[in-house]
Parts: sequence; structure tokens; C-alpha cells
Amino acid sequence: MKVTAVVPAYEAEYSVGQVILSLKPYVNKVVVVDDGSTDNTFEVAKQAGAIVLRHLVNRGYGAALITGSEYALGQGAQAIVHFDADGQFDATDVPKLISVLTAGQSSAALGSRFLGRAVNIPILRKITLKLAVLFTWVTSGLKLTDTHNGLRAFTAEAWRLMNLKQDRMAISSEIIQELAKHKIPYQEVPVTVVYTDYSLHSSKQGSFPAAKIVKDLLIGKFLR
Repeated sequence: MKVTAVVPAYEAEYSVGQVILSLKPYVNKVVVVDDGSTDNTFEVAKQAGAIVLRHLVNRGYGAALITGSEYALGQGAQAIVHFDADGQFDATDVPKLISVLTAGQSSAALGSRFLGRAVNIPILRKITLKLAVLFTWVTSGLKLTDTHNGLRAFTAEAWRLMNLKQDRMAISSEIIQELAKHKIPYQEVPVTVVYTDYSLHSSKQGSFPAAKIVKDLLIGKFLR
């Protein structure tokens, strides 16, 4: 199976290079989408050996995922892995996600930090993510343990079935809703997420992550 990692990146010059290097042993290609960064994210990602696409302005996490995923499939990828640029994820979890797809029973593999490990997770973040699980269960009917985890994998066929429109963090909820709508078989996979001072203050997380996730959940449900 030809696997491409898709890495949305915004102002990630200090972490994206190491993320790319960690992914290379486990995937065929790494595609980074520089989402309008004003720092050296583009140059660092290039030097680390990724294919780098660029949004001229910051369009959001969801838009970057869609751009990178569509490019990867257009280049012949049979599966895509979503992986954040802030260094929270462990690339050694990637083979576990891919093995779910190659086994043939599931077309989507969803990383779960609550089945695996959430190292140094702030209590407010944990509460917010648990509320997101409840919200997603109510709105989609899927009872998952972790609904806002950016480490996930899809077969090309599964990704093409989904009609994704959200440009920002609401795409995480939208993906779950689309899995339910199209009855795409999925499996949760235990993964590790490590919270550091850098990742907690990265541009993806923002200053008020709880409020932003709740806002995006509401947008994802009611303004599609």
C-alpha cells in the first residue's frame, strides 16, 4: 500500500523538520501544507525532504488537510495519514494505523489518546475533549473515545467518499459525521500524544483551545 503522510503546518519552523524525519521510515511520501506561515516553515520542510505545498494566506487546519490529502491522492497514494506538525505525535504509531487499513476490515483508522497515552495533558484540555466525545456521539451516533485527534488514516476510497467543507478545526467533527453518514468502517487505535510547552502554545492550539474547539464543534454541526 502506497502511503502518504499529510502534515498541515502553520508557523511550525521549530518542529516540522523533526516531524518529517520521524515519518520518513514509515511512509512513502511526506506532504507538508504550509498554511500561510510567516516564518521559515516552508524552507525547513523542504530541507527535511518533504513535498511542500503552500497556501498564500492562512486558511486553517481543515483547509490544509484537504489540500494535502487531495494532492496525495492525485499523486497515486492508496492511503493517507494525517499527522500534526507540532511534535505531539509519535511516528511509531503510524504502522499501527496502516495495519488496520491493510487488514481489510476497516477503511479508516482513528487515533485515540484515551485508549493509548495522553502525556502531561492539561485537565481543561482533557475535560474539553471528553465533552467533544459526548457531542460527537449525540450528533453522529458514533461512540468514540477521542474525536479531536489529528492522528488518523484513511484509504483513498474512504477519503473520496467524504464531502468535507470545514476549513478550520471543525473538520475533525465533520470527518466523524461523514464516516457515520457513509457508513465507512473504522477502528480506533491506541496512540500516544505528548503535551509540551511548545505544542500547547503553538498556533494550532491557540490561547483558548477549549473555547475554540467548542466553537468549531458548533460550526461543524450547524453551519455545514
